[in-house]
Amino acid sequence: MSFGWAYVDCEASISSHGPTGSIQFMSGGGVTTGSAKLIYHTTSLGGYQPSTMVLSGNLVVTGAVSASVFQYKSIQIIDATGSTSFGNTNDDTHSRIGSLIVKNAAGVKVLSASMANQAVHVRGFNVLYEPVSVVSYTASAPSYILGVQNSSNVRIQIPSASIYGSGTLLIVKDEVANRVGTNIILTGSGGYLFDNTPSYTLTGSNPAISLYSNGANWFVF
Repeated sequence: MSFGWAYVDCEASISSHGPTGSIQFMSGGGVTTGSAKLIYHTTSLGGYQPSTMVLSGNLVVTGAVSASVFQYKSIQIIDATGSTSFGNTNDDTHSRIGSLIVKNAAGVKVLSASMANQAVHVRGFNVLYEPVSVVSYTASAPSYILGVQNSSNVRIQIPSASIYGSGTLLIVKDEVANRVGTNIILTGSGGYLFDNTPSYTLTGSNPAISLYSNGANWFVF
C-alpha cells in the first residue's frame, strides 16, 4: 500500500472578521464574519457574568428551549399555547400586578380579578365539602362546608379563627332528615369564642350556621 504526500502551508492563516468575542457566522463566499450584536464574553464585562452570550436583537427558535433558569425583564406580552406549569414547591410564590382574566376556549369569562373595582368574579363556585359521619369531629382548614350526617349528638371542634385567618367563612349544616332529641354542638379550644360564647348548639330540624372569622374569634351571620 502506498501513501501520497500533501503539502500544508502552515504560514497561511484563515482570517475572521468582527469585534473581539463575536460569534462567527458565514457571510457568503465562504467567508466568516462577526457582529457586535452577537458576542460571547469569556470574562466579566459590562455587568455580564463570565461565559455569557449576548444577543442584541430577535431570536427565533423552531424547536424547544431548555434552561435551568429563565429571567424575564420588561415583558409586555406573553403569548403561549398548550399547557404551562409554574413552580415546583409549596413555598413558591407567583406575584403579578394588574387585573386577571381566565376564559374558556369559547371566550366565556370563568374567573376575573379587577383592579378597577378590586372585585373577583367567578362564574361557578365550588368549595371544600367535608361529611361528618362520626359523633366527635375536628374540622381543619381549609374546610368550608361541614355536612353533618350522624343522627346522634355530634360535637364538632372548630379550629382557632387565627388558623383560618381573618375573613374566612365556615358553614355547618345538618343533613339528617329527622333529627329527634339530639344536637350539634360546636366547640373550640384556646379560649376563642362563637358570638362571644365558648360553644354554640344547633337544634331543631335541619339547622345550619354560617360563621366568619375576624382572625381572633368566630361570629354568626
